[in-house]
Amino acid sequence: MQELHREANTLGSKSVDAEVSRASMEMKLLIEQMREQIHVKKAYG
Repeated sequence: MQELHREANTLGSKSVDAEVSRASMEMKLLIEQMREQIHVKKAYG
């Protein structure tokens, strides 16, 4: 998860295209949602 988040950050920070920046933000949101789901699954089995 951390590596995916780093890659999305790198993509967004190096982009000059607004569409790519938007996609990077969306990727980070999806990665965070995945991280939360994993956390819940680990907590509740």
